[in-house]
Amino acid sequence: MSISDITSSFATLWNSTGVMNFVNHNATATGVEGFLQTYGMIIMIFVCLFLLWLGIKKQFEPLLLIPIAFGGLLSNIPLADIAGVNGFLGIIYNAGIQQGLFPLMIFMGVGAMTDFGPLIANPKTALLGGAAQFGIFSVFLMALGLGFTIPQAASIGIIGGADGPTSIFVTSKLAPELLGAIAVAAYSYMALVPIIQPPIMKLLTTKKEREIKMSQLRTVSKREKIIFPLLCLILCALLLPDACPLIGALTFGNLCKECGVVDRLSKTIQNEFINIVTILLGLSVGSKLSADKFLTIQTLYILFLGLVAFSFATAMGVLFAKLMNLFSKEKINPLIGAAGVSAVPMAARVANKVGLEANPQNFLLMHAMGPNVAGVIGSAVAAGVLLAICH
Repeated sequence: MSISDITSSFATLWNSTGVMNFVNHNATATGVEGFLQTYGMIIMIFVCLFLLWLGIKKQFEPLLLIPIAFGGLLSNIPLADIAGVNGFLGIIYNAGIQQGLFPLMIFMGVGAMTDFGPLIANPKTALLGGAAQFGIFSVFLMALGLGFTIPQAASIGIIGGADGPTSIFVTSKLAPELLGAIAVAAYSYMALVPIIQPPIMKLLTTKKEREIKMSQLRTVSKREKIIFPLLCLILCALLLPDACPLIGALTFGNLCKECGVVDRLSKTIQNEFINIVTILLGLSVGSKLSADKFLTIQTLYILFLGLVAFSFATAMGVLFAKLMNLFSKEKINPLIGAAGVSAVPMAARVANKVGLEANPQNFLLMHAMGPNVAGVIGSAVAAGVLLAICH
């Protein structure tokens, strides 16, 4: 072997290393777009490391954030094609997210882990879950104004429910070309609930309002808890069949939990089943954090509109609770209105935390779970409405 052959072999080896390929030397654009093309993978690696820091150090929904961020790291390794069609993350993504399977599995797990008792005990809190859906429909109209098609606008608006599975389910049917950006936006905002919501909640309430104590909830019977998921499914089937896949998965999981005769199934759904799906879903959502797919103007629009939708949903829930207090003898702490988004139980925990900051004796968690689970149902219903509009 000649020296030139050896030199050529080493040059080939060098050109195949990550060091050589983290920077895109073939970028053709100029300005900001050119910078993003050239250094995109490096930028996204730092973004993913920041998300890992939030999950590990700050413990911001680590069950979501750590798989998503690690999936993002894997997808930005040059030449490995881990997130490509034939890469293992690409295969998982196509099977579970592209086909809409993972969202239904997650809803089944959410149903099995959720106690609808607080909502049954205080039905008027369902109004707060409904009010929070304002974010979905307001941003749907905003997206239309920015030039997105009706199916694309519907897919962007659903981010406002702070419900990753619902966002994926709707987008996979209406605008699959936006699925990566919307999935990342929806799950990122779900994970960042403890950062986004408190400033909005404090801005819209006084300290006196945050200190409002609510009376203890009544005890809900087992019969009521069994009838409730069945009633929800029947009403959905009669009024909005498009939402039945999501509502059906949710109510099946909840019925397994409440009926008391299939404990093995209930425990499996609550633990091994949902844990496995969460791992696969988080990694595959993170695979769409690759620089070539994520660092685009369209993605930035989607992230911005998603944030607006989520902020509007939070604000509307709080404001509607204040409106209800004008006509109610028994006052509602407006903080629980922010839990009307579908991020269960994250939003309820945030409402409880902000309430405790105002009054260390003010425990709002169970009260906030009412609008929180109503938000899960509400986002599924909103999804059904959008699917019906776009069909």
